[in-house]
Amino acid sequence: MATPQIALHSGLGAQTTAIEALAGRDLSGRHAIVTGGYSGLGLETVRVLAGAGARVTVPGRDLAQAQLALQGIAGVDIAALDLLDPSSIDAFASAFLATGAPLHMLVNSAGIMACPLRRDARGYEAQFATNHLGHFQLTARLWPALRRANGARVVSVSSRGHVIAPIDLTDPHFQHRPYDKWQAYAQSKNANALFAVELDRLGAAHGVRAFSLHPGSILTPLARHLDLEDLRRVGALDEHDRVNPPPESNFKTVQQGAATAVWCATSAQLDGMGGVYCEDCDIACVMADDGMGAGVRRSAVDPQLSRRLWALSERMTGVAFDPAAA
Repeated sequence: MATPQIALHSGLGAQTTAIEALAGRDLSGRHAIVTGGYSGLGLETVRVLAGAGARVTVPGRDLAQAQLALQGIAGVDIAALDLLDPSSIDAFASAFLATGAPLHMLVNSAGIMACPLRRDARGYEAQFATNHLGHFQLTARLWPALRRANGARVVSVSSRGHVIAPIDLTDPHFQHRPYDKWQAYAQSKNANALFAVELDRLGAAHGVRAFSLHPGSILTPLARHLDLEDLRRVGALDEHDRVNPPPESNFKTVQQGAATAVWCATSAQLDGMGGVYCEDCDIACVMADDGMGAGVRRSAVDPQLSRRLWALSERMTGVAFDPAAA
């Protein structure tokens, strides 16, 4: 049965930190992969999961930067992965599968935001390719390890930015319309949420549940492509164009921003649930179609749209997903 997109009233909230969201849970003997795990929210997610005893693999393009960022955190492995390169994704997944380890938590946290138009070798727009298609292929390739866990969670970091524009399945790569960096970001974040809906439908019978989430507004390296106008628009700067820190800016700290991903990956409150969009360590409510505040647009968790996106993603990646495959 599908989990309703209705708040649990978890007792947690926007100020909850990732350590508090973990609620003292012992993760010894569990394996996690966190993409984007050497910067920003991903790094804090790794720190908390590893600190609770999990063995965490952090894939990345810049291994030297990853080693520097993760230095001193026990229980962490680093491996090469480029989400824009299908062969790199396959190589990473094959190496992990060869270890025979189960995968209890896959946190798809890596992403790019509002960048200038860039295309990968296939001609695919980079935000859609990185934020969605790369994680789609990675999850599909790691599926045997997820099933092996006999109880796994896949967590996709979406964004409230999904409300900026809906996903355009007829032209996701801006081949027939002018490129807009924010529309491109928005549709990739819609894709993250829709991905969780269909993955959960396919995976629930095999012990794999999926979630998407809005982490909150946080200034991290993800904002590296934003100019002054962008930063003013999102409320990151004060009237003197100085960084407006939390809580004055209504932004979260990195520790608070990582909380919902950790909660989705570990909380017993979500046992037996899945396929929902979360925020502030709770299941988010569905907002009005023209809403811009808290919650999730109905179109971002629409089961029919999620199946259409899934079929398109299989065609674009050439990866046929078989949930029964071991």
